[in-house]
Amino acid sequence: MTARQVTVRLLIDVGNTRLKWARLRGSRLGPMHAAAHAGWSSDDYRRALAPALRDVEAVEIVSVAGARVDRALTRASRALCRAAPRFVSSTRRAAGVSNGYREVWRLGADRWVAAIGGWHLPARRGRSVCVVDIGTATTIDLVDEQGRHRGGTIVPGPALMVSSLLQGTRGIQRRAVGAAATNVPPAPFARSTRAALEAGAYHAVAALIDRAVDAARQLTGRRPLLLLTGGAAPAIARHVRRPHVVVPDLVLRGLVALVDASPLPPRRMRASHRGGKS
Repeated sequence: MTARQVTVRLLIDVGNTRLKWARLRGSRLGPMHAAAHAGWSSDDYRRALAPALRDVEAVEIVSVAGARVDRALTRASRALCRAAPRFVSSTRRAAGVSNGYREVWRLGADRWVAAIGGWHLPARRGRSVCVVDIGTATTIDLVDEQGRHRGGTIVPGPALMVSSLLQGTRGIQRRAVGAAATNVPPAPFARSTRAALEAGAYHAVAALIDRAVDAARQLTGRRPLLLLTGGAAPAIARHVRRPHVVVPDLVLRGLVALVDASPLPPRRMRASHRGGKS
């Protein structure tokens, strides 16, 4: 009697700034790896992903990085494991979650998959979930306990808030010359212009998150499980007052839920169009 064959997949989350990936062996998700991929060539993607693509039979990708990056990832996948990747796009319904946008394609695929991942976390236990992804942009999405996506909010991420002020205001730019602040104060009162920019950005994002949780509680009748993900999540988490959990690989967990809900045969996946963060 032969042992049942286990499919090995590579799951990839491509953001504007960072690339994250993990291997999925059967239903077991491996450790997440991450790298900043700005300026990478096709060869850089191949080198970074080569160890992870060994023995992989299928590749699932959520990407908001644009066509050039998607083509590079497709070439890397086909060259290293002969599998054409599937690029996930937003749909009306998937894995028990329904899309709340009037036009489903306008909900970014990364937000859609993160919402699915949050709704499938065991810690949710029948509660609604508020998913916050803090990266280049900060997105907040609410999924109620029945799996209905109730909508969301988009604002600049903290780094983008700071850079936009530095680029758009001469006086602030001149006074903010110097190294970035190493520690954002617990209260939004800093003692230099650069520190004030960063304190304002961090506390603004944290305050919006707290307000979103309160609004979600009024809407659903119960405090949601608050999940923080994205590159800036650990830094922002220190300033969020509502109870929360940081889940660095939330989008990858959403991909796992999608695979479990509608597995595709290995080596037969097709690439499809997708959109991001909107």
